[in-house]
Amino acid sequence: MFCKWILVALVVGIIGGLVGSAFHLSVGYVTELRMAHPKLLFLMPMCGIIIVFIYKITKTEGKGTNAIIGSVHFGEKVPILLVPVIFIATALTHLCGGSAGREGAALQIGGGLGCNIGKLLRLNEKEAPIAVLCGMAAVFSALFGTPVAATVFALEVCSVGLIHYSGLVPCSTAAFVAYGITRIFGIAPTRFAVEAMALSTTGVLKVIILAFFCAMVSVLFCELLHHSERLTGKYFPNAYVRILVGSGIVIVLTFLVGNMDYNGAGMPIIIKAVEQGQVRPEAFIMKILFTAITLSFGFKGGEVVPTLFIGATLGCAAAPLLGLPAGFAAALGMAGLFCGAVNCPLGSLILSIELFGAAGFPYFAVVCFISYMLSGYTSLYKEQIITYSKLRAEFINIHAE
Repeated sequence: MFCKWILVALVVGIIGGLVGSAFHLSVGYVTELRMAHPKLLFLMPMCGIIIVFIYKITKTEGKGTNAIIGSVHFGEKVPILLVPVIFIATALTHLCGGSAGREGAALQIGGGLGCNIGKLLRLNEKEAPIAVLCGMAAVFSALFGTPVAATVFALEVCSVGLIHYSGLVPCSTAAFVAYGITRIFGIAPTRFAVEAMALSTTGVLKVIILAFFCAMVSVLFCELLHHSERLTGKYFPNAYVRILVGSGIVIVLTFLVGNMDYNGAGMPIIIKAVEQGQVRPEAFIMKILFTAITLSFGFKGGEVVPTLFIGATLGCAAAPLLGLPAGFAAALGMAGLFCGAVNCPLGSLILSIELFGAAGFPYFAVVCFISYMLSGYTSLYKEQIITYSKLRAEFINIHAE
């Protein structure tokens, strides 16, 4: 059985690494193209029409990260067409300036690959979900260059409070193989240079306050995403009309803001907040608004990098009020808000170590654990199951809000 899972993980990791590398390079290319030619923003309506069309013609409407999580829980099949569709749709969203990330799309690509590879290898109903998790870990690792965090995140995100340790070896194998393939293509892992504070009681108390803010903003972000998605579906039932309206709103907002800081994933702003400690105080609010409009009106991509953007800018803006170093507070904000939004304290903690180094480990632990506890049962992913209560030793087994 051990050898079988190593072989399955190798297959998933190789394919996931190749597809993930192609996805990483494609999104990077269209992002550079948009930054060099800002007028591509005006292609947003046309790109939106294409996105709606390809989802309709492939009959993958309504299939997203929640469908991947549902595949893990209930064995639902993920159509293989979802892989090229989300790949193309995300690239188009980034090309025209939609506010979205990549890693949510990576979970869909990886989960779709894992599900269909499992089907080809004739895995049974108890084995197939692990193949899905392997795919999620592989492509997440390929996008971020964080194989350990990708492994734990994939195992932790589906059922909060319950980790299937049977997936540790397969998922980690797939994640490291995919990471190795990205290195062959010269894709550098995501890393940030930040100086951690010395550990102190005062520092811990300040970080607890920051964690509270991260939890509250993560709830706001998740609730706004879900409510705006329902409202746009209600008032604009035609998908073509809906995405055209959304395009218009994003274009108008971009001109009102006067720059393109909130279009695309926003990695330059994250780097500026973490490594230079500089950010506009309203940046996290604007990113919430841009992302909610982009995704709820029908554009595609992930929520993870926007979540990191919101956390970094929130932490950086709050730093002077709390007496924290701005860059380190931005890094803490990234970890805390990500944890509050996805309910993955261990994955978030490991991600912070891989992104920022281990020097600030105690503080990252505090911000992740406090944000996790205070963020309630809201989540970016409605199919996520909260297996155990966050407040007491109680089995609750409910869907996230």
